Amino acid sequence: MDIPFNGAITRYLKEEAPSSVRKSIEKADKNDISSKCYPYAEEMKKKDYEAHMGLLQIELAKLQSDIRVTGKRLVVLFEGRDAAGKGGTIKVMTENLNPRACTVAALPKPTDREAHEWYFQRYIEWLPAGGEITLYDRSWYNRGVVEKVFGFCTDQQREHFFFQLPQFEEMLVDEGIILVKLWLSVDRAEQLKRFLAREDDPLKQWKLSQIDIDGLKKWDDYTAAIEETLTRSHRMNAPWTVVLSDDKMRARIAALQTILGRVDYKGRDLHAIGTIDAAICGGPDLLHG
Repeated sequence: MDIPFNGAITRYLKEEAPSSVRKSIEKADKNDISSKCYPYAEEMKKKDYEAHMGLLQIELAKLQSDIRVTGKRLVVLFEGRDAAGKGGTIKVMTENLNPRACTVAALPKPTDREAHEWYFQRYIEWLPAGGEITLYDRSWYNRGVVEKVFGFCTDQQREHFFFQLPQFEEMLVDEGIILVKLWLSVDRAEQLKRFLAREDDPLKQWKLSQIDIDGLKKWDDYTAAIEETLTRSHRMNAPWTVVLSDDKMRARIAALQTILGRVDYKGRDLHAIGTIDAAICGGPDLLHG
């Protein structure tokens, strides 16, 4: 099978990646965490993960049942760097939920018509009705980060976005929508390691895009845009929860715990949900160690 993008990711590792990143990847064993800043050296034990995830799945089923009966509306934004684990976390959240009342919104590049609409308009169309859940696999925060990094919007358009953003999210909350904003953060070496695994796996190659390839050289630009965006959009009525996702299993548990903790649903078992690991899950300050 052909290697996607003519092996651009492997070539980047060999020829352009910072030496510290290259050494981290070369030294790491299969279950080692590549990041030196991550608070754990190894991945969570799979049996511990499965045991806890089993309890969380039951809680998610109870949560959806309560949302359906009470007419609550839940919106969860899954944001983060490429390969941070957004898709995998969404998958474990939805695997036992009724898809008729839980929608995943993964919007493609705007059409010509959408490009000339009010920026928030196409996202509004996916908001849940009473008794429903919407999970955004990337959201309106594209304008704050990706569009900034790649020049897909002007500085004036981006500033207009930040001007309207607080009012937009305040309206959602005032309307009774429960808004949960998750930012999954992954270290540079771990991100590249995951890209390499995708490049080598014919079942996952579809996940790679030209944006991923071009973004490899824009790590610092992404960092600046991310820090600014989180700083300007972290508010009391619409806070960010940052999850360090170098270990996918720990990250998935922390993300689901966060969601379950934000919704008051019938039969909620706090013991089953467990205590969130503050070493990998917290506010935007977590990005700075």
